[in-house]
Amino acid sequence: MGQAGVPESVCSLPCEVGQAKTYVEGESCCWHCFNCTQYQIRHPVEETQCVICPFGKIPDSNHEACLDIPEVFLRPDSPWAIGAMSFSSGGILITLLVVSVFLRHNDTPVVKAAGRELTYVLLVGLLLCYLMTFLLVLKPTDVVCGFQRFGAGFCFTVVYAALLTKTNRISRIFNASKRTAKRPSFITPRSQLIICSGLVFVQVLVNTLWMLISPPKAIHHYPTRDDNLLVCSSYVDASYMIAFGYPILLIVVCTVYAVLTRNIPEAFNESKHIGFTMYTTCVIWLAFVPLYFATANHMPMRITSMSVAISLSANVTIVCLFSPKLYIILIRPERNVRQSMMPNYRCANKSNSLPSKSANAPSK
Repeated sequence: MGQAGVPESVCSLPCEVGQAKTYVEGESCCWHCFNCTQYQIRHPVEETQCVICPFGKIPDSNHEACLDIPEVFLRPDSPWAIGAMSFSSGGILITLLVVSVFLRHNDTPVVKAAGRELTYVLLVGLLLCYLMTFLLVLKPTDVVCGFQRFGAGFCFTVVYAALLTKTNRISRIFNASKRTAKRPSFITPRSQLIICSGLVFVQVLVNTLWMLISPPKAIHHYPTRDDNLLVCSSYVDASYMIAFGYPILLIVVCTVYAVLTRNIPEAFNESKHIGFTMYTTCVIWLAFVPLYFATANHMPMRITSMSVAISLSANVTIVCLFSPKLYIILIRPERNVRQSMMPNYRCANKSNSLPSKSANAPSK
């Protein structure tokens, strides 16, 4: 026969870890235990209550304290960022190569015919597009968010303001040649730079007003209770598209000009190259905009897609607009002469003014 222990007389056993009490009505020593939910902890003072952890925190394993969820943001050493920076670095090297070739052959007919002033403005804009990637992968702070918001739309505006000024000039020269031999106004290099600067100033004004109305800042975003994303506030909603609204308008107008000038004489073939550039750019942006909104809960992918879209648009401009010029300068220098660069629009105009042979010939 074993020794009998002292009988234990209790109404309720102590609650387990992560549980709170509900006292039985009329019994101060009797209670029921209940589990706190997934995102709750037992109140540190009131043992009958569970309290929910605030956003950005989750309970510890014992549901006794709320722990910070580690911040998640696009880090420069992440695969997403490394891929985007590698892509942009290649673009920077190619752009610098183009700049060096153009500077070395600055007084040749090909470079002159391209409009040296606007060409260098365009190349600066392309370089800014590639450099934006390195700004986008920085850890978000209020200052970084401000530079990102300003830079994303500004670099695009510089590129497409230069392209729009080019296509507008080509269109006005050719249309004027069909009406009169008088040279159209505002086609001098200085006038072109003023027009381009005016177009860019609109974007600067838009960005300035936007920052005054809604100052940029880094915030914590919580798509789910388990997430703690450190992002710029403009990424959370669609407000970042404000930065791209004006450049998209320039793209549309420039594309319209490219369509209108697609049939001009061969000597103006830069308009055709601009046309190819704009058609491809439109395809890229038609793909980017839905992707931007579809990645609302995956900020690293959203930022990377924006970076790649910016760099890809710059690549298209380099390939479609500058590769034909580089081909003539470096591979076919015998074609880099004034005669091949001179517009033949007057001859084309005269030929268009002659009666059509097919129209006046007797039918057989």
